[in-house]
Amino acid sequence: MRELFLRLNLDFIDTILLFAYMMPLFLLLVLPISCMLSVFVTFLRMSTDRELIALKAGGVSIYQMLRGPVIFSFVCMLLALFVSLHGIAWGMGKFRSTVLEIATSRAKVVVQPGVFNQDILAGLTLFARNVDPESGVLEHVLFEDKTRSDGTSITILAPRGDIATDEQKGQLVFKLYDGRIYRVQGEQFSTLMFEDYVVRFDLGKAFSGIDMGEAKPKDMSWDDLLRMNREQNAPSKRYQGKVSVEIHKRWALPVACLVLGIFAVPLGCAFEGVKREMGVVLSLVMFLVYYSLFSMGLTSGESGLIPPSIGLWFANILFSVMALAGIYLIGKERVPNFSFETMRNFCKSCAGTLLRKEKA
Repeated sequence: MRELFLRLNLDFIDTILLFAYMMPLFLLLVLPISCMLSVFVTFLRMSTDRELIALKAGGVSIYQMLRGPVIFSFVCMLLALFVSLHGIAWGMGKFRSTVLEIATSRAKVVVQPGVFNQDILAGLTLFARNVDPESGVLEHVLFEDKTRSDGTSITILAPRGDIATDEQKGQLVFKLYDGRIYRVQGEQFSTLMFEDYVVRFDLGKAFSGIDMGEAKPKDMSWDDLLRMNREQNAPSKRYQGKVSVEIHKRWALPVACLVLGIFAVPLGCAFEGVKREMGVVLSLVMFLVYYSLFSMGLTSGESGLIPPSIGLWFANILFSVMALAGIYLIGKERVPNFSFETMRNFCKSCAGTLLRKEKA
């Protein structure tokens, strides 16, 4: 992102817009941990203030307390699901089109009238006698292409042309009309007349830091993912695997809000007496464990090592089992107490045992 913003020389408004378009992508990762952290800190505070003991003494079981966290986590899951199925495709589509529009306007500025422009791409020379920076219309155009590996030199002459972009492929497009192509390879020379001719090259080559090639599965809409998965028309087997992984990912992360929200209930009850700052750290550590498992499943699914249906749902299944086991133990009053005093006494006991062994 830094390279992209610096190379395009964005102003403040464009920068804010691009960050706003990326917000759905961030939200999909932030919502599960926010849900877990909210529930965990709430039950940690209730446990520290002995409110849970008072509620249990009044006849309120842990199962009755679950109603609030479950409803809250379910609402977070619905919000994350909306972001996953609709928000990401909208945001990344807007991000892509805005970057291409800005890059196109920069390219129009780079092409100076009456100057042999060589800044667009190494080995490519562009000359236009007249250039309209607003519409991108070119007059009396000359292209010289020396980028071919076989040593072929191609010169294109056209009375008119224009500059456009291909948003699907992330390419800058020069359209030329009613011109000629002169091709020189060694001692061979050929001429070809044309009515319409298109010169394409990637924006990533024209502006370092921009990667606007073919649309990736993570940028696609839900309907496009389903269609590509159903038709099996991906460019490669690995790409098809990424499509399958993305389909499961769009559901697995929203469901993580519900799973982690319920998992935070027994976790907050177990760490009685822990300070809020330490509780936040513990919650982040548990989310790191979850996300590490999720990332391993994501990588394994893309490489084809294990099916995406297993790799991307393993973390949710594991944490669901731990959540249900923890709630059951709390209901039976068998949950271990990881209070600050208990951990301190445990550390003192271990240190004393080590000192005695050293003296012996």
